[in-house]
Amino acid sequence: MVDLKAELLRVLQSSRAVLLAKLDGLPEYDRRRPLTPTGTNLLGLVKHLAGLEYGYLGDAFGRPPLERPSWFRDDPYTEIDMWATPDESTDYITGVYRQACTHSDLTITELDLNTPGHVAHWALGHQETTLAVLLIRMTAETSQHAGHADIIRELIDSQTAPIGNAPARPTRRESDTQGATSQVVRVGSTHQRATGPPCAWSSTPIHTVC
Repeated sequence: MVDLKAELLRVLQSSRAVLLAKLDGLPEYDRRRPLTPTGTNLLGLVKHLAGLEYGYLGDAFGRPPLERPSWFRDDPYTEIDMWATPDESTDYITGVYRQACTHSDLTITELDLNTPGHVAHWALGHQETTLAVLLIRMTAETSQHAGHADIIRELIDSQTAPIGNAPARPTRRESDTQGATSQVVRVGSTHQRATGPPCAWSSTPIHTVC
């Protein structure tokens, strides 16, 4: 029989590792650089998930962090948790994240899945929950944001996520980048044949000219 808690923890730990690996080999500028219209950036994703780890798998069970991160506020909706301020270094944010993950893992290990929890900032009438619900939620959040981080990293230097247990594919050579451009043009051409040509595809990957 599959141990559900152990499997969820395994997936959560794997997604955490993928997220942190997206920072490897990048200068501070690229770790902080917003690359979507909403400002999504690599270091901000790590910072955001550190808060969720402490909230969902710590505070919700009366297990607050031993040392409160610098950006925590009594009202989590007032926190700056999607980007790093100038005084918050990569080492600080990743250190907080690793501590939060260790804290969460102790909660997961020591409590049963049906252990009741309480999320104070959820809507009245919906604050009561269980470890099972919050572990599933944390696993989903981390997997989702690890996917966001993978896209952000590809936009920076074309490095893409590992497949299975294989190592991450390195930054593309010029010939590889030309191949990626050809793939974008190919997909764009197929899209135009299917839906009409409202936009002209540029030679730069992921961009269209409308």
